[in-house]
Formats: sequence, C-alpha cells, structure tokens
Amino acid sequence: MKMLSLALAAHLASGVTTLCHCWKLVRRDGTVMGFTDHDGDLAFGGVTFEAAGGLTASAIETSAGLAVDNLDVLGALSSERLNDGDLAAGLYDDAEVEVWRVNWRDTDQRVLMRKGNLGQVTRGATGFAAELRGLAHRLNQPVGRIYQYGCDADLGDGRCGLDPGGLTASGVVISSADDRILTVDGLAGFAEGWFERGRLRFTSGANKDALMEVKLHAPEPGGALIELWQPMTRGVAAGDTFEIMAGCDKQFATCRVKFSNAIRFRGFPHMPGNDFVMSYPSAGGANDGGRRN
Repeated sequence: MKMLSLALAAHLASGVTTLCHCWKLVRRDGTVMGFTDHDGDLAFGGVTFEAAGGLTASAIETSAGLAVDNLDVLGALSSERLNDGDLAAGLYDDAEVEVWRVNWRDTDQRVLMRKGNLGQVTRGATGFAAELRGLAHRLNQPVGRIYQYGCDADLGDGRCGLDPGGLTASGVVISSADDRILTVDGLAGFAEGWFERGRLRFTSGANKDALMEVKLHAPEPGGALIELWQPMTRGVAAGDTFEIMAGCDKQFATCRVKFSNAIRFRGFPHMPGNDFVMSYPSAGGANDGGRRN
C-alpha cells in the first residue's frame, strides 16, 4: 500500500492533476542522474531531473507474492548524459532506479512508485530499451558455491590467492583495425595466449575505463596482436594506453601449469561426470576398482 501525503491525496482527489514521472538512476560508479517526462526540469532530494531526456515508460506490471515486478523504459539517446558508449561499456548494468510520481507544480507532493535495478538493455542505432526489475529479482540470483569442474574464483581475488599485480601488464596501442584488432607495444616477454580470456581496460583515450574481454593474444615482431571479442563503442586511436590481465579458463590444468596455483583451485576436477555414469566393465579393462585418474 502506498502512503500518500495529505497534500498529494487532496490533489489526486481534485479531479484535475498535474502529474509526471521522474526517474532517479544511480550507476555502479556512484554517478547519480535524474530524468523526467515533464517538459521542464524538476528538482527534489538533491537531484535535478532533466526534461526531454528521451525517456518513456511502459505500464508497470505488479503481482502478489515473490514474482518479479517489471516495466520497460524506452529512451532515445538525446540527453548529453546518455550515450551509446556508456551503455555498451556496462556503466548502467544493474544500476539502481527509483520511479517517482510527482506533482510538477509542487514537487513536495510525490510518491515512490517503484524501486529496483536495470536488467537487460537492448541498444539500437538511435535509442535503447531497458528492463527495470523489482527488488524481488535478487531472490533469483545464485548464492553460494556450485559443485562443478571449473573454478568459481576470479583470477587474482582473495579466494584465488594470486597477486593481481603479477598478473597484469601495461601497454600502448600502435594501430587499430575496426576498433577490435589491436597492434600494441609493451607486452614483450609474454607467451602466446597468455592474455586470452583476460580483460583489457583502457586507461586513456576515448574508451578510458571501458573493459573488454580478450579473444586472441599473439606476439609479433615489434609488438603483439590483441583481438577483442567485440569492437569498442568508441574509436581506438594510436597512443591509447591500457592495462591487461592474464586470462584463465577456470580449468584445473590451467591453474596447475600456467599459474602454479593448484593448491588454491576452487573447483572439483575429480567429480564423476556423465562418462562415469555410463561406464561399464569390459573384458579388456583392468576392473580393479582403482582410481579413475
């Protein structure tokens, strides 16, 4: 049940209303943004809500129980603060969103309609559609460990135990093709494939602080070839600097051979799989009940 102030309740009961929607968005990096579908900027709670920001909302779906409430927010990339590069870089992933219903003549008359997080974002040439998920969506997120072959730690974190400083290197872009295939300097001495499945973060240039996964790493005369899984949303230019982290495929052999860290492996490499379930005694086998490996 929504609790309305006496002034807002009286305004709604008057039969003639001056209402609009306001959206407050808090990105993962702490940036706070406000937008409204009113034709003029509004301000309350220390946030300025920008008009003509290109945002419209669908009807809000609400259900009893623990089902996830949701609505879709549609937007044209018309605000200077909303741009395709930031969306593609993941700055809005899981951003916190508040949806307010506000009397634009008196912003003290307002009610919080929904609070949640941004879900899937679909981008187009001139706009985007973002799913706003209710707070119940947190109950659908996996919690705890999973019994699986692969390691569930992130390379260089506390559970992995390796020093992140020894896993990263810095470099500079020499040339770029399609903003995806980069010829770089600064990675001499690293074996072929060392950075595959790793992450590259730009530290300067148009893509500063943007991350992308590495598909291919191959040493070349005078430098190295780095191929990214997807093109960067902004142009990559010669002279752009970056940091790159070694890649890990989460397998026990990689942990043991590549990183000499088998003692901290956080998977279960000897768990029985489908091959064990389907196995059967054979005349040519040892059939001594010994180890599988």
